Amino acid sequence: MKAVVFHEHGGFDKLKYQEVPEPQISPDEVLIKVRAASANYNDVWARQGLPGMDILLPHISGSDIAGEVVGVGEEVRSISLGDEIVVHPGISCRRCYACTMGEEFFCREFKIWGFQTGPLDGGHAEYAKLPEVNLLPKPKNLSWEEAASLPLILETVWRMLVTRARISPGDFVLIWGAGGGLGSMAVQVCRLFGARAIAVAAGEEKLAYAAELGAEFTINRKEQDVYQEVRRITDRRGVDVVFEHVGEATWTESVRSMRWGGTLVVCGATTGFEAATDLRFLWNKQLTFMGSHLGSKAELMEALRFVERGEIKPVVSKTFPLKDVAMAQEMMESDTVIGKIVYVP
Repeated sequence: MKAVVFHEHGGFDKLKYQEVPEPQISPDEVLIKVRAASANYNDVWARQGLPGMDILLPHISGSDIAGEVVGVGEEVRSISLGDEIVVHPGISCRRCYACTMGEEFFCREFKIWGFQTGPLDGGHAEYAKLPEVNLLPKPKNLSWEEAASLPLILETVWRMLVTRARISPGDFVLIWGAGGGLGSMAVQVCRLFGARAIAVAAGEEKLAYAAELGAEFTINRKEQDVYQEVRRITDRRGVDVVFEHVGEATWTESVRSMRWGGTLVVCGATTGFEAATDLRFLWNKQLTFMGSHLGSKAELMEALRFVERGEIKPVVSKTFPLKDVAMAQEMMESDTVIGKIVYVP
């Protein structure tokens, strides 16, 4: 089968569109013909390499796919040939205390499929394999491309805003990167819960897109002072929740923008991991900092109900042939993408 593979860390030139063996499934696994696979920033991190994390080589990235079941292991009971599925990309043991408590992200064996798995075990390929327990029915109202764009960002955002930060009607929520995949999903979840999204992005096109999805306020970070705009919008009170995933470049403004007793929830750091904090803000304003991660399968199932009702919509902006992954990753790194990129084998 064809897949996009890198054998060493580095630039876009390390990505090779090549023949690799078709996956061989275990008794509890399912073989999937990939109809569409989406891009996530962890694809870039894996290719570049992360300090302190071993990426198994050779590596196929891709944590989101939608596809058709073409093979089932002998122990598989809930999945049949021909089923149309999407994936929950969290891999865990399903036996330990954390897993049986529904907190699989605390499992000592937890991995994000297509990022920490391998070698040659990800979605940017013609075929992929996953445990039966990681599959869910594809929403019938979505195309292959739309379905593939959703799971990772949807369950990540759901856990950040619904489970962790517990957004409420009327909450001001500052959303960085509101034109991208995570940010555009965060805007929709805020709208769903009656929270007041303040969308931050670079460029009027991205901000118009965020407003169309439900952002009540928009800030152009290239032309406006984010902190001063937050003060104006909230009548100098500050925001109830900061949706943070940019990291080093935005952290200081994020903390300054919080109201007394506010919450910051963070799931990543695309601009760097060393974020300076004046601790006086933390204790004087009695702030809450929350880390968050990929959600659970249950959280994805809960969120998908709103997708099936049309209350949360996919955010696909561009579709590429699988062979053009390098081109798409270059667009991601240059911050020119609105919404999600999807690959079609």
